[in-house]
Amino acid sequence: MTSRVDLFSARVPRYTSYPTAPHFHAGITQTTLRQWLADLPARLPLSLYVHIPFCDTLCWFCGCHTSVVNHYSPVASYLNHLFTEIANIAPLLKGHPVSHLHWGGGSPTMLTPDDVRVLKETLTRHFEFMPDAEFAVEIDPRGLSDALMATLGDCGLTRASIGVQDFAPQVQKAINRIQPFDETKRVVDGLRAAGVASLNIDLIYGLPYQTRENVARTIELSLSLKPQRFAVFGYAHVPHFKKHMQLIKTEALPDAAERVAQFELAHRLISAAGYTAIGLDHFALPGDSLAIAARNGTLARNFQGYTSDDAPALIGLGASSISALPQGYIQNKPDVPEWRKAIEAGELPVARGIALSADDKLRRALIEKLMCFLEVDLAAFGKSVSDFPHEMAALAPLMAEGFVVQDGTILRVPPAARAAVRLVASVFDTYLAGSKAVHAVAV
Repeated sequence: MTSRVDLFSARVPRYTSYPTAPHFHAGITQTTLRQWLADLPARLPLSLYVHIPFCDTLCWFCGCHTSVVNHYSPVASYLNHLFTEIANIAPLLKGHPVSHLHWGGGSPTMLTPDDVRVLKETLTRHFEFMPDAEFAVEIDPRGLSDALMATLGDCGLTRASIGVQDFAPQVQKAINRIQPFDETKRVVDGLRAAGVASLNIDLIYGLPYQTRENVARTIELSLSLKPQRFAVFGYAHVPHFKKHMQLIKTEALPDAAERVAQFELAHRLISAAGYTAIGLDHFALPGDSLAIAARNGTLARNFQGYTSDDAPALIGLGASSISALPQGYIQNKPDVPEWRKAIEAGELPVARGIALSADDKLRRALIEKLMCFLEVDLAAFGKSVSDFPHEMAALAPLMAEGFVVQDGTILRVPPAARAAVRLVASVFDTYLAGSKAVHAVAV
């Protein structure tokens, strides 16, 4: 008989998209992107994602597209090409207002204050931003200067996503990310002094040498910072895909049962502190826009995780970034030299993507509903359980374990079983069975 822990040990996607990135292909080109952009309805709102693929040190747990640089010149060169990419694509999006801007990486806070200002001004010049547009940046607190925090505030930063992971020294040493609590608190205080109103803390469970005691202490310290949001991710150990993860000792990683225990502990402690649990792994204070979106049914999920921004189109800028459009997904060239070469040739630097079939769109909507709200009503999509015989059969062992319940046409993941929502969502993934991609464990 399959045990609860065995079920949680299954490897399934995180479902920040559907179909997921391993199924993108080279048949989608810059010509496709130009046509898809031309076909967008007038005044359709946009989100913008800007990727900065550089760090000054390599965190061994990191699964992002990034590289370590020892001096600033590659970053400066990258920015010059990024400005050109912005200028090339902006005319194709004229008339579409921007509701959300997110800078990710890598480490966007590697940029100098002057370059932060120039990048923000370049985006503002080329795009029409809504008056209440959110501006979010992923923050690495280590060595972050007062000048850069002040510049981010001057540029209108509304939300900072602060990477913490775990405050235990042994864990930090094992992942090559030394970040004392005092350093993080200094940055939290500095960002608030600069006028940044919303802060969220990113934590990770399942790290080497991590224990439930570590998790509890890290959450206690993080709660003292009074962030508006938390994200608590499970570490995905994929050394075959990210070679630097081979530096992490496999024997130091918590086993499946311990990972589940750490996940459940984190949810219990953060919820007890007054935060609303959002989807699988996010939390927000009741008055935060994320909690409001969860209550009113507008919560969405994209490559940045859960979001209150419901713009129907997301445009990715920079190497490896992904655009999510009503017609499908398109990814930029991940390799910076290849991306740069395409920019210099005046091209949109498209590497691959996938066009969505009618069935893809249905399943994307079903999966997103499950991931966001822990339930989906098939009748809302004109379907019944009889339309999904194979999926219902696959759900049987999950139902037996109490991970999902059926109520007529409604499939619901009980809040106590939210850790299983990726397993439930994966049942509707028609690409998964034949995929050679290796995903992270479900919890």
